Amino acid sequence: MTIEVKVPTLGESVTEATVATWFKQPGDEVATDEMLCELETDKVTVEVPSPATGTLGEIVAPEGETVGVDALLATISEGAGADASYSAAPAAVAQPGSEEGTSDAGGTTDASDASGDGGEGQAVDVMVPALGESVSEATVATWFKSVGDSVEQDEMLCELETDKVSVEVPAPAAGTLSEIVVDEGGTVQAGGKLAVLMAGAGADVHAPHAVDPRPNPDAGPEEVEQAKANVAAAGGGRDTEDAPSAKKIMAEKGLDPSQVTGTGRDGRIMKEDALKAGKAPAPAPQPAQAPRAPSPADDAAREERVRMTRLRQTIAKRLKDAQNTAAMLTTYNEVDMKAVMDLRSEYKDLFEKKHGVRLGFMSFFTKACVHALKEVPEVNAEIDGTDVVYKNYVHMGIAAGTPQGLVVPVIRDVDQMSFAAIEKEIAAKGRAARDGKLAMSDMQGGTFTISNGGVYGSLMSSPILNPPQSGILGMHKIQERPMVVGGEIVIRPMMYLALSYDHRIVDGKGAVTFLVRVKEALEDPRRLLMDL
Repeated sequence: MTIEVKVPTLGESVTEATVATWFKQPGDEVATDEMLCELETDKVTVEVPSPATGTLGEIVAPEGETVGVDALLATISEGAGADASYSAAPAAVAQPGSEEGTSDAGGTTDASDASGDGGEGQAVDVMVPALGESVSEATVATWFKSVGDSVEQDEMLCELETDKVSVEVPAPAAGTLSEIVVDEGGTVQAGGKLAVLMAGAGADVHAPHAVDPRPNPDAGPEEVEQAKANVAAAGGGRDTEDAPSAKKIMAEKGLDPSQVTGTGRDGRIMKEDALKAGKAPAPAPQPAQAPRAPSPADDAAREERVRMTRLRQTIAKRLKDAQNTAAMLTTYNEVDMKAVMDLRSEYKDLFEKKHGVRLGFMSFFTKACVHALKEVPEVNAEIDGTDVVYKNYVHMGIAAGTPQGLVVPVIRDVDQMSFAAIEKEIAAKGRAARDGKLAMSDMQGGTFTISNGGVYGSLMSSPILNPPQSGILGMHKIQERPMVVGGEIVIRPMMYLALSYDHRIVDGKGAVTFLVRVKEALEDPRRLLMDL
């Protein structure tokens, strides 16, 4: 029975993705829910699991190709039919004792005799793949190979960047990279020429021909072991291809793959492995040198100029557009955190014992914001053309820092949740964010956002709106300060609060009222219980 593997739902307003990595090849056995490939959109990475146990048959969308929602990615032969997998897959192993490449079931020959003369290599052009709908050009961000380097078929040669996604370009054949047509930083058109490969026998001058570890169905045990040994020798002892996203991170951080421990299948280095290795403790600082006279030439030699990626340029543009579109204004207040801290200290152990999750400050702030949004509903609304859309629910965005940057997972219907449910959801979303497991749907549909810059030590800041939302609350560091209470000066744990809002829909009175209600609820948490 043949089962189709299709592109899953990518999230609201996202209609296409790029196939970044195939973890399996035709003929490989797969188990239900085992990861088959990774798709990349302009916001998140989406992993596609196997819908059944069987054998991967045909890969319809190769790496680098742009696909739409529900498009066909591959097929799987389910059940016992999987045992005949290699007979249906392209065979790329040159059998010992044979002077020619092995043909697959359809008669396609190995690249080693693709030129037809058996002695000369064949020039193969490396072209720019499809970049996606409405995208006509890209920038060459990184070349992973240099002229003269040997490459294996489907090994990543370079990475292109558009204003939406990063596109990795694989080698169309095994051989030697003979010419790079467009250097890093250059702009290329869809379908343009990137480089030239010398495929086939001529590539043997530089390196052994790439070998596929899958044996011919008729190969004996000795031939199987020899094929695997050839791959290990050609790949430096590793017969697995690291994740392209991991390669990029290692290249940016100057990491040698031998220094990174891979946790993926067969030792494959994944994105998380490269990020973890990049966080290794830095060497001890050198003793400070005596001040020197200013020298612009010396300073310039120690500077590094890096071109902004197209993705970063797009992010910058969108942030600026948010400022240009909304009439953004920020109002400030301060809150005495003593009541919340005392309540948390009194009940945190009992809370954790009963609910299995720690009692933090975020649930108090979330509840306080929900309470204030009921009184000032325009802060929870958005502008759509000439209409104002009021939301009779609260989907709270909680900003979280990750190694890849700031993300804002959304907790839906938070106005109907208890303290324990909120804490559990925040903890789960935080883990998913740190592990890079957030789906597109996890970050869409928010109606209001809370950003906690205090975890980084920020004492005061003005957060930027997250369009189309009309309000965002900025939390900051809790710091003891002298305060006048009942005519006496006492030391209290104080926090500055900032509410940025869209003045087109929220008046100053409404913004100030919202922030005062948040302050009142936190300084006297009993108000939350009594809905005051």
